[in-house]
Amino acid sequence: MSRKKLTNPYRPGAGHPPPYLAGREEEKKEFATHLDQVVVTDNPIVTGLRGVGKTVLLDELKQLAFTADWCWVGTDMSETASLTEDNMATRLLADLAVVTSQWVINRGDAGGGWFHSVTPSSDTTLSYELLVDLYRRSPGLVADKLKAVLEGVAAVLQKQDRGLIFAYDEAQNLSDHAADKQFPLSVMLDVFQSIQRKGFRMMLVLVGLPTLFPKLVEARTSAERMFHVITLDRLTDSASRDAIIKPIQQQTSPFPPTDKLVNSIIVASGGYPYFIQFICREVYDIAVQKHDRGEPLTVSIPDITRKLDADFFAGRWARVTDRQRDLLRVIAGLDNYGVDFSVHEVVARAAEQHLSGILISAFKGSNVNQMLAKLALAGFVYKTQHGRYSFAVPLLGQFIRRQQ
Repeated sequence: MSRKKLTNPYRPGAGHPPPYLAGREEEKKEFATHLDQVVVTDNPIVTGLRGVGKTVLLDELKQLAFTADWCWVGTDMSETASLTEDNMATRLLADLAVVTSQWVINRGDAGGGWFHSVTPSSDTTLSYELLVDLYRRSPGLVADKLKAVLEGVAAVLQKQDRGLIFAYDEAQNLSDHAADKQFPLSVMLDVFQSIQRKGFRMMLVLVGLPTLFPKLVEARTSAERMFHVITLDRLTDSASRDAIIKPIQQQTSPFPPTDKLVNSIIVASGGYPYFIQFICREVYDIAVQKHDRGEPLTVSIPDITRKLDADFFAGRWARVTDRQRDLLRVIAGLDNYGVDFSVHEVVARAAEQHLSGILISAFKGSNVNQMLAKLALAGFVYKTQHGRYSFAVPLLGQFIRRQQ
């Protein structure tokens, strides 16, 4: 077999599609039910920790939407887009124009004064420039202007008997800024609620970290009834096994992994798709080298784990202060650190470690609350419910334990 046919099939990059998408059939079926809505009442949210494959799944959902005859627009939701209400409007109109700029409009579409002073000709399309012109000419606040434009676009959509999905990855970046009197997140929610109440088939699909849904509810309590949350978790052992083995089988590789090696990869990866791809890429490269030298395949998972620590965790760990590291070590020492934990549990364990000499100084409850809030902003933890938190980075607890 030539070297060309032994190209490493595993791709541990951010958002890179794996050679085989394992274990997400139920989530795809759950999303597909939303595509049957004639009147949109539920907007899907796809949420989960980093490394569970949210972006990859979003690409799969896009194909499902196309099959169901929905139009699809959207991109990553940057923090810049959520700085001001005008930025949010620009983001929505720019994304919308990607689809509408292909639509030729006629005089019948201009009913009701929607085009204001614009008189469509035989080749007039709903370009970005036209959408912006309609936006600027519409009276009212930013939300009113966006509603006017989207209602006009929806009227054209109805004639095509199609729906339109606005899909945004990294949606945890959405936020309001009360101090600056800017409420871009609230504007987005208000606009889509209004459009959907009028029966227009426009759906919002948001993808982000577990902090996303609480942030939406904080901005608008009605968001609880507006969204349906699809939570991605780590893969089951069976799905993890498929993610490891299927790419090798598709390639008819001369060195299929043994059951012992597969089980070791499952344990080391914790079932997280990104870590599976990372470890398998390293294993594959080692296998190719040993195959070329005629040596038997032997792999040191601990050595690969150390490389994972350096490539994935070390940069994050370098961003925290010494005192924050002390707190994270205390958390990693809890029996339930892999699920969630309370401030009380952290304070109690810190007191034990202080008495035993492991920790120089203990933590008070107020200190823990303040530090967890800062660690949440930095993306290390997130609040699961009142008074309880969890690590926001998969396998972070195991990494911290290895450092000790």
